[in-house]
Amino acid sequence: MQVLENLNWRYATKSMNGKPVPQEKVDYILEAVRLSASSSGLQPYEILVITDPEVKERIKPIAWNQSQITDASHVLVFAAWDNYTADRINSVFKYNNEQRELPDSVTDDYREKLINSYTNKTAEENFNHAAKQAYIALGTALVAAAEQKVDSTPMEGFDPAALDEMLDLKSKGLRSTTILPLGYRNEEGDWLVNMKKVRTPKEKFITVV
Repeated sequence: MQVLENLNWRYATKSMNGKPVPQEKVDYILEAVRLSASSSGLQPYEILVITDPEVKERIKPIAWNQSQITDASHVLVFAAWDNYTADRINSVFKYNNEQRELPDSVTDDYREKLINSYTNKTAEENFNHAAKQAYIALGTALVAAAEQKVDSTPMEGFDPAALDEMLDLKSKGLRSTTILPLGYRNEEGDWLVNMKKVRTPKEKFITVV
């Protein structure tokens, strides 16, 4: 029941009060993201943690001037691989096998199947798939933040190309997908803070077949 209580507590915070989030809470959220579900365990994304006030000020104009960017304690940028490549896939499998003390031959068939599948698709198709994986991690971050009673605001309202250029993501083979400011709600300045949480009724939302 605690998870449901936490999810009922959280909302997309519209105004934050600038209070810093303790590092141990941020670390907890990031570890939850690291442990999040991922297709074939590839984790085709990285997280950039923005704390520098000057960088946040530079991000704000390309994020529709949303105040949460600068008023948040930490801003997480979820950046997905711009493409799946044989090198990237091989690197993940090599690391996993080393950690599990397995010979590479154990996973050769599955690894080759993945490589053949992804390398026959366009870079844009592969990026879209990687971006979906990043969104799974975003969902995990939202739940973990709620558990820590840290407010968060998932954002798509920004110029990805401009953010990619600012953070030099292209050189890392990454493209930004979503932003997640972390902080604490401004009780007096957020019109949504005391609103009843409303979601689609179960009878309209869930179909049992």
